[in-house]
Order: sequence, then C-alpha cells, then structure tokens
Amino acid sequence: MPQSARLLNPILIVGCIVVTVSFAVRASFGVFQIPIADEFGWLRTDFSMAIAIQNLAWGIGQPIFGAIAEKVGDRKAIVIGALTYAAGMVLSAWSVTPFEHQIYAWLVGFGIAGTGFGVVLAVVGRASSDENRSMSLAIVTAAGSFGQVLGAPIAEWLMTFLPWQQVFIIFAVAILALVLALPFMRAPKPVNKAELQESMGEILGKAFRDPSYALIFLGFFSCGYQLGFITAHFPAFVTEMCGPIQPGGVLHSLGITSTSALGAVSISLIGLANIGGTLLAGWAGNHFPKKYLLAAVYTGRTLAAALFFLLPITPLSVIVFSLVMGSLWLATVPLTSGLVAHLYGLRYMGTLYGIIFFSHQLGSFLGVWLGGRMYDQFGDYSTVWWIGVAIGAFSAIVHLPIRENRSAIPA
Repeated sequence: MPQSARLLNPILIVGCIVVTVSFAVRASFGVFQIPIADEFGWLRTDFSMAIAIQNLAWGIGQPIFGAIAEKVGDRKAIVIGALTYAAGMVLSAWSVTPFEHQIYAWLVGFGIAGTGFGVVLAVVGRASSDENRSMSLAIVTAAGSFGQVLGAPIAEWLMTFLPWQQVFIIFAVAILALVLALPFMRAPKPVNKAELQESMGEILGKAFRDPSYALIFLGFFSCGYQLGFITAHFPAFVTEMCGPIQPGGVLHSLGITSTSALGAVSISLIGLANIGGTLLAGWAGNHFPKKYLLAAVYTGRTLAAALFFLLPITPLSVIVFSLVMGSLWLATVPLTSGLVAHLYGLRYMGTLYGIIFFSHQLGSFLGVWLGGRMYDQFGDYSTVWWIGVAIGAFSAIVHLPIRENRSAIPA
C-alpha cells in the first residue's frame, strides 16, 4: 500500500512531534507574563510587546519558510527553524531589559515559523491522499493543541523550583531535539502535471487576483487576534478577574488552589478541548463546504466570548469557557489550509498558506500588544476583549461570499 494511502504514516507522525514541541513552548509564554514583569518591575506592556513581536515575526517568517521548504527541502527548513528558535530562547533567558526581550522575540517568532504549521502542514498535505488530506491536516493541528495542553502546566510546574531563565534553557534543548526525528520525514513531490508546470509566480498571481483568497486572508485575522490575546493574557486575566477558589471544593482538592494556577490550567484545557474540536473539523471538512464551517466556528467563538464576559467570572465559568473556546480554537486551521490546498493546489501550499497566515499573525500581534497596552491604560481587559468579539463577528460574515470552486479562480 502506498504511504499516501495510509492515514498514519512516518511523515504524519514526525510532523505531529515537531508541532507538539514547538507549540508547547510557544503556548507557555503567557505563564511567564507576571513573573518576568514582577522581577524587573516592568509594565504589563513591556513583556506583552515581546510576545506581540514574536507573533508578528512568526507571521512574517511563515511564507518565507514555506518558500524555503519548497526550494531547498522541508527538513532543511525545519532545521533552520529549530536552530533559530533555540537561539532566541537562550538569548532571552539572559535578557534583563524589555528591549532585549523584544529583539530576541524576532528569533523566537521566526523559529516558530520554521517548526510550525506552515511548513509541516504543507509537507503532510503533499504526503496524504485526497481522501485522507483533511483529516491528516486536522491530526497535525490537534498535535499542536496537545503541545498547548503540556506547555503552560509544565512551565508553571518547572517554575516552582527553577527560575524562569532555566526554564527557557530547558525549552531550548527540547526544541533542538526535534532535529533527531527529521530523517523520517521525507515527503513526495506533487504528481499533478498541471501543478508541476506552473511557476510560483503564476500560482501567486492567480491567488492574488482571486477575491476568495483576499476574503480568506481577511477572515483569518480575527483568529489570530483571539488566539494571541488569550494565549498571552488569559492566565493573567483569570488570576486577577476570576472569583476565588473555595477551600474544600473540587478544584482545591485537585491542587488548583489559586486563580494563578487556574489560569495556567485554563490554557491546558483549551488545548485539550481543541484536540477533539480540530479532529471534528477535519472530518467535517471532507463532508461539508469549508466556508460555512469556518463561518460557524467564528460565530461560536463570538457568542462564547460575549457570554463569558457578560456573566460573572467564576472558576466554573472559566472552565466552561476554556472548554467551549478550546473546541473552536484551531478548528479553523485544517479548514483554512485545506481550502487553500483545494483552490490552489499542493505544490506551493506552504507559501500560499504562509501568506494567509501572515494575516493571522497580524491579528495575533494586535491582540497581544493591545492586551498589554489597554491593561496599562484602563486597568483591565474589557476594551480589548470586546474588540475581539466584534472582529470575530466580522470573520463569521466575511467567509460567506468565498467561492469554493477552482473553476471560479481568475486565470
């Protein structure tokens, strides 16, 4: 049986390992928000800016690494990404000023781009059969969520007996270890004759002339805004705004005795719920129009965020919101990347999806930065939260006019 005919194959497995480790580290940064700011006496904006720059660099680096992978090979691109990622973590560990953290955040962001979805989804997509592709992309996306399940609690646990600087070093070593798995990742080139004859410039020209590509680009912005804000600020949000955890209650008996601990656990719960939500999205993407599924996901996020903030914020509501938002968290990724592959082919999927992903990271940059900026200005997260609700509703609407038909693409 050809490797592409099997859902589970070495390329899919290695891809899952890479994104799990990459996203575990990336998802942990919100846990460092308060300890680093308290140690150096920084404003919340200072470290938020470093995380925001990290997300922007990730977005800028994604199409670059996609193009590198398509020109020199997927594995070489991932090696470059891992080295860059680890270097950023090590240098950040010895940084003592906001400017240093913000400079080295560029390295971390580019490293995430080289070890994240843009490169890995493209190689897995090429290695999958048409009938398995949507689910394969969903499995890799779910692996990123599994990394999120692990990252924040591991960082919180390590900081109970190690300074945050040493935790950064440990994470850098974990990222470098990814290189050991790469010999098993070798994806075939696309066999579609038409794709082989088209240059990158021709494919990009078609996409840029297609209004649907522009709508996908615009729609992915709010996904980044919401995910960036929640990943970076939700632990602090829960620490400061959630009602107290009652002694003798279920959470207290599980060892979650403070809202700080609940904030870290909330990120883990989001990642846990997203594993199921992403796999469901992958299955649904094979059976229903992807644009309607995306509109439904953004509508669900918008309603969940609005209701959570309007109701009293309690430990129970934090858990419920984390599970609901988690089920919709990265469900957009297999649907969006699958839509790009369906409309424009597989050969340059890494570059095309990378450009779309840049919109996601622009949103992430603003979500992270505005979270810190508006917190320092207003003393809470209310304004930035409602901005997220509004642009979520915008994304739900903007996906509806997309033409999910390759014959409708301008020549």
